[in-house]
Amino acid sequence: MHKSWIDAKLPEFVRDVLRDFCQVSKELFNQFDSHDQSGHVSFTFFKELLGEEMSKGQLWRLKDTAHILFRNDQRAGKIGPYLDWCIGYIFHECMKLREDAYQQENYRPWFEARYSNPEITPEEQLISQELINVLDQTGESINREISRIKFILFHCRRLFILYLPAHADNPLLARYLFAQEDLVREVFKSSYPDLITAIYGEKPVKLYELAASSLERGGWKAEAEAARSRVSLDFT
Repeated sequence: MHKSWIDAKLPEFVRDVLRDFCQVSKELFNQFDSHDQSGHVSFTFFKELLGEEMSKGQLWRLKDTAHILFRNDQRAGKIGPYLDWCIGYIFHECMKLREDAYQQENYRPWFEARYSNPEITPEEQLISQELINVLDQTGESINREISRIKFILFHCRRLFILYLPAHADNPLLARYLFAQEDLVREVFKSSYPDLITAIYGEKPVKLYELAASSLERGGWKAEAEAARSRVSLDFT
């Protein structure tokens, strides 16, 4: 990729990385909540989230965009490489989860059926039990992988709060934060006010002004007016 092209696209990359991080985070936590209730993770979920080399899923695209952004953004400072590593780490942990989920979904029922079959020999029953123990270890691995991903997601949120103030003048970022406020609040939880204050200050008038300007340029006049109305509603 040409450096000049990357530089021109940086505002989009900043918006895209935050957007995809928020969407992936929500989907992952929904899956983890399901795991807490059922004890299982879905192979299909991780297969779709990751995709394949020739048909990349959202998490794979996030990893690739993060590599481009954080390795080319001159304003990333020391924070960008941390975020780049964290997102890559989440990607690889999800790769492990996909494989572990495949084992649990496809082979555990088969082993359990063989083990409970009254027609198998005692020797085969013993072997089946010992191999089921390996699948039990896979279940333990799933728990550890989920715990690590949650930990890294938490630190990603902290790092975004440190990274994004350098892009306070990015209208695409402001437009996203305005249009998807509910999702960003859900993902950042109690640190959402810290995120907005870090980027725009105690009274984020600039957020709504930039969002309105970007929406207006895109022909979204009603949405632009809604963004401008937040200034008068919240700060007058």
